[in-house]
Amino acid sequence: MALTILTNLAALNTKRHLEESSETYAQSAERIATGKRINKSSDDAAGLSIATSIEGQVRSIQQARRNSQDALSLMQVAEGGMNDMSNLLIRLRELSIQASSDTVGDSERKIINFETVQIKEEMDRLSESTHFFDTPLLNGKGKNFVFQIGPDNNENNRLEYDSSKLDLSTSNLGLSNVDLTDIDSARNSIELIDNAVKTLAEPRAQLGAFQLRLNSISSSLSIYEENMSAARSRIIDADIAKETANVVKSQVLQKAGVAILAQANMQPSLALKLIGD
Repeated sequence: MALTILTNLAALNTKRHLEESSETYAQSAERIATGKRINKSSDDAAGLSIATSIEGQVRSIQQARRNSQDALSLMQVAEGGMNDMSNLLIRLRELSIQASSDTVGDSERKIINFETVQIKEEMDRLSESTHFFDTPLLNGKGKNFVFQIGPDNNENNRLEYDSSKLDLSTSNLGLSNVDLTDIDSARNSIELIDNAVKTLAEPRAQLGAFQLRLNSISSSLSIYEENMSAARSRIIDADIAKETANVVKSQVLQKAGVAILAQANMQPSLALKLIGD
């Protein structure tokens, strides 16, 4: 290499390598600070596009899982009302058995019937007052709920529950004629109450099956979310061990580059010694 004054090729070469090591250090430091391998499109344009798409899918899955849990809450509200009604029916049957025996007289049956009337009124109140927000669930005036339980726009990602078909008023349960004021009416009421128990049991069983399904959906979505998050992580997350090694390597190269650049800048002074001699 020629000894020149105007152009210091050694210094230029050292400067270029120093800039490269500085850029590598800055990139690795940024990745460690953010935890991401891809921080801008220039890092990996294709990878960023795929990771962004997966992120949208993951967020959608998370919301779908929350939707399924909200749907489960709705089912639990309806189940709570049904459970109270079932307990009231059991008590009503107990009273009808009591009133069917000659161990009590007509005056006692009238007293028993007071509770019977209150039970029936409470059942009607429950059917009218069991709501999910503003939508009734047990009086046949509800609606067909459609739950979005998946991240895509198709029928396989939706689930329906029609609460309008569920009417648990005492008239619909066949309890209007339940009367315990006399022994014959009390005995006839037993069959009416048994039919009401059967009528209530079917939608309650369907509701229980629906809750099991929602639990399964929530579990599946959780696994789906986990797998998609893992796929996104492999694309966009930084390997901290690798980036830490790159930082250390870049720091060493920077220090070496600065030292060599200082030496290279001394080269033109050698030519001055030749002129001076």
